[in-house]
Amino acid sequence: MTNTVIEDALEAFRKGEAILIYDFDDREGETDIAIPAFSVEPRDVTMMRMDGGGLICVALHPVAADKLGLPFMHDVLQEASQKFPLLADLSRFDIRYDSRSSFSLWVNHRSTFTGITDVDRALTIRKLGEAVDSVLNGGDFDFASEFRSPGHVAVLKASTDLTYSRVGQTELSVAIAEMAGIAPAVAICEMLDAETGKALPKAKAIRYAEENSLTFVEGKDVVEAYKEFRECCANIFV
Repeated sequence: MTNTVIEDALEAFRKGEAILIYDFDDREGETDIAIPAFSVEPRDVTMMRMDGGGLICVALHPVAADKLGLPFMHDVLQEASQKFPLLADLSRFDIRYDSRSSFSLWVNHRSTFTGITDVDRALTIRKLGEAVDSVLNGGDFDFASEFRSPGHVAVLKASTDLTYSRVGQTELSVAIAEMAGIAPAVAICEMLDAETGKALPKAKAIRYAEENSLTFVEGKDVVEAYKEFRECCANIFV
């Protein structure tokens, strides 16, 4: 990979630092703050909720999510609709920018109190990173003994063919983590605009990145780099 911005993003992730990821003009048109889960501290949660303002989630590599037994929420609702028929209609997917949702469960680590404080959410996020690292390195992990649900941290399950069919922030952030050689679990949060009530415009996100010495990377560059990575490197996650 010769893309300097991609290399900067990979190096930032290896150091456990935040980057900004913009998806596509014709998708959500949003920029997310992205931080490797293993390094998230309370100050990072504060930054995401104050400077980002969107939903703080943790995107997981699909192999790790499957090894941990995590389902898509859509499937949970469909199964539960046999007892609660309303759920069948509620889970009918009709958003305009994508074919499905990547939402899985909402969790708190069992060591947290309310689960919503910056301290509690940072702990839950780090523990999710530890869970992913464990199962992808051949370890056993009892997810239910470590986490409870419902909780305050949304878990996202990336597409099985990262960036090839679905290219949401979930896949983009996990792809960067995989290329960086770190545990592919990433805390992400959309950046919103207080002036318009919409997504933070791309130009403002770039300015924020410059002012805070953060790498700003575009989805198209991530997709190109990841496909090159997959062509030259065997998938280490089996």
